Amino acid sequence: MRTRRTRLGILIAATTAVLAGGAAQAQTATPAQLEQARRILRTTPLIDGHNDLPWAIRDDFGGRVDRVDLTRDTRALTPPLQTDIPRLRQGGVGGQFWSVYVPAGLAGPQATKAVLEQIDIARQVVARHPEAFAWAETAEDVVRIHRSGRIASMLGAEGGYAIDNSLPVLRQLRRAGVRYMTLTHSATIDWADSATDAPRHGGLSPFGEAVVREMNRIGMLVDLSHVSPDTMRDAMRVSEAPVIFSHSSARGVTDHPRNIPDDVLRALKQDGGVAMVTFVAGFVSEPVRAWGAARTAEEARLRALHPGDPVRVATELAAWTSSNPAPRATVGDVADHLDHMRRVAGVDHVGIGGDFDGTTGLPVGLEGVEAYPVLLAELLRRGWSEADIRKLAGENVLRVLRAADQTAERLARTTPPSTARLTEAP
Repeated sequence: MRTRRTRLGILIAATTAVLAGGAAQAQTATPAQLEQARRILRTTPLIDGHNDLPWAIRDDFGGRVDRVDLTRDTRALTPPLQTDIPRLRQGGVGGQFWSVYVPAGLAGPQATKAVLEQIDIARQVVARHPEAFAWAETAEDVVRIHRSGRIASMLGAEGGYAIDNSLPVLRQLRRAGVRYMTLTHSATIDWADSATDAPRHGGLSPFGEAVVREMNRIGMLVDLSHVSPDTMRDAMRVSEAPVIFSHSSARGVTDHPRNIPDDVLRALKQDGGVAMVTFVAGFVSEPVRAWGAARTAEEARLRALHPGDPVRVATELAAWTSSNPAPRATVGDVADHLDHMRRVAGVDHVGIGGDFDGTTGLPVGLEGVEAYPVLLAELLRRGWSEADIRKLAGENVLRVLRAADQTAERLARTTPPSTARLTEAP
């Protein structure tokens, strides 16, 4: 498993499971439905909420953009990638939020530095390929760029610790083009609880609420993937603009703490936000999640039995894995989440955030950015209308971008930059 993809620490076993094998579920969408999906994407931009290519280039290729030829199939690289220009075009991608991510183990100025380096990487990528990419600031930019045959590019910062508890740093990230910020990653931070760590604030701290308000004021979308349910609820209560989940699935289908509870999905109807389903196998398949949890427990048992002997732990864990074949996630699993999210939140509040180049654990049939039409065809087979597919693909995200900009314009007329500080919070 590649180093950068072990950053989803709670999913190490689950992502390994997807690579381990098992029977794949046959897809039953017709060629006509697949062509219909492609036709829809020619006039409606598919906007993906989360792609980790900048981190992959930084972590696997030393930040050397010149070592990654995106005009060719990047599956041939060592290590391989899930993103390249031919496959983005094959997948009908019209808009992409490029994630600028930092591991939860980094903090303070080092986290900020990592984000700035990835912003630079993303800008180099776009500059090297003007025939394929163009920067977008607004929903209108996305529509215009898509009509020109290019992919509208935006930035999303993953992990609120990257601002080093500083609202001036937050404002500078927005000036650098960051359109959303994920409040946490896998660990609870000084002002917000994570879904996969012990809570310390009961959601957002007072300073965390100030961060959300300042994000509203500067037009930065509040991204609630990775945060605890209490943080989700607090952020939706505080935010004056719709929120997003850039890459999350439904807890009502797969009981993983990273997924969105049904009460939060229902609240999106009033909030106006959008939940963008992710493709990570351990989040979309309950058997994969359960298998991963069992493997993690077995690894912990072996470490306790054989302290200081990692070779024996690895050998016995491999034997356990061989005796307990891993399940596979499928396109149908992802479609199940979207069916559930549409049923609970409504079709106006769903989107797609694949998490490509952020995980090796992907469903059969969704292994790269070329695969979006396969998912849309499956939804058409299940009875989603063409209007539903257009909303899912991009129209919902465009609406949220417009609402965030309208909120920022209103607040800019009446509200000065926040001077809140973490140390001054009660």
